[in-house]
Parts: sequence; structure tokens; C-alpha cells
Amino acid sequence: MDDPERRRGRVHDAEGAREAILNAAEQVFAEHGFDGARVDAIAETAGYNKSLLFQYFGDKLGLYEAVTRRADKEITEFEMRVLVPLLEDESIASDAHRFRNFLETIIGALFDYLRDHPRLTRIIVWEQAEGWQTYAKFISQSDIEDVDKFRILFHKARRAGLLRSDVDPIIQLTIAEQMCWSYLTSIPLYQMLLTGEDLSSAEALAHAREYIVDFVVHGMMVDPKDDEA
Repeated sequence: MDDPERRRGRVHDAEGAREAILNAAEQVFAEHGFDGARVDAIAETAGYNKSLLFQYFGDKLGLYEAVTRRADKEITEFEMRVLVPLLEDESIASDAHRFRNFLETIIGALFDYLRDHPRLTRIIVWEQAEGWQTYAKFISQSDIEDVDKFRILFHKARRAGLLRSDVDPIIQLTIAEQMCWSYLTSIPLYQMLLTGEDLSSAEALAHAREYIVDFVVHGMMVDPKDDEA
């Protein structure tokens, strides 16, 4: 007779194996990009047989997609916790102070997430360098349905005179995100230009975060003085 404890143990081991494989894949994809990553290297890093990778994820693309969707899930959980309550507040798009705080929350959180997930940040940079061709193989329309909430909110804010531009909100937010990952991945370059400074310290990163948030929000929103003029 099958022992429930043994069944639970097998489930736990399977979940642990999947996480170990995903962590290893994230590491290898970050180091080499999708094209340069080798399944053998991922299996060796994870400490599991290559056949198990194929059993769980199908192929290298399936593994890459799983790494990406794990990050998307974490971001979605953040959105549910922080952004959704704000998005449901219809008055936010007509109140300059509250809309500014909303933008600061989004951009600051993006910076924090990318700072805390350097491997994912490198994977994104690899994708950008390769023309997003791998993402295009598995991203579907259903993956971007939530963007309509942002579009509606931004269009209302634009009509209320809070935003400078009518450029699609997703492009505006993506540019903001690009500033975050560009800064974080360029720290080694900045270190070469600014010898003697520790740009990776908590204090330096907090200062950079504040600068980027301030820079982006002021660039997106109409300055009250401009409005008065």
C-alpha cells in the first residue's frame, strides 16, 4: 500500500528539483544569454540529470520561459499587493500629488526588484541585445492584458493635464524600466569612470534610485509652473 508520507516526500523533492533547475537556468542564462546557454551546463549547475530538465520543461525554450514566468509571477504578486488598490482609485488620475506618488511607487519598485534580481536584469539586457527574439516565441496577448488598466489611467491623467505626452503609457513605463536596468548593469562602467567611489553600496544605490525616480517622474508629469504658464 502506498504511504502518504512517501507521496508527500516525492512531491517535495520534485518541487525542490524544479526550483534548483530554475535557479541554475537563471544563472546560466544570465551569464550567456539564451543562445549561448547550454542545457548540459544548466544540468551540471543544478546537480540533476539533463533528462530531468527535459521531463519538467520540455526543452531549453521551455526552461527559459519558466524562468521568465517565475519573475512575472513575482511582479504580479507585487502589483496585486501595491498597485491594484491604487489603480482602483478613480480619483488618482485627476490629483497631481496622488498620481505623482503612484508613479514614484511604480518606478521605485521596479528599481528595487531589478536591484534584488541581478540575474534577471542581465537576462533582460541579453534579450534587448538580441532583439527580443526569444521572448517573442512565447509571449502572447494574454500576457499583456493587464496593461489596459495602465492605459486607461494614463489617458485619464493626460486629459486631466497631468502628463506631458500622449505616447502610449506602456512605452513610457518601459523607458522608465530601461533606465533602471541600464543604470544597474552599467555600474562597472561607472566605477571605471569614477575611481575610488563605491557605487554598489546601499547608500549609493539608494541615491541612484532617488535620482532615477525623480528624473522619470518629472519628465513624465507636467510641472505645475508649466501648467500655470
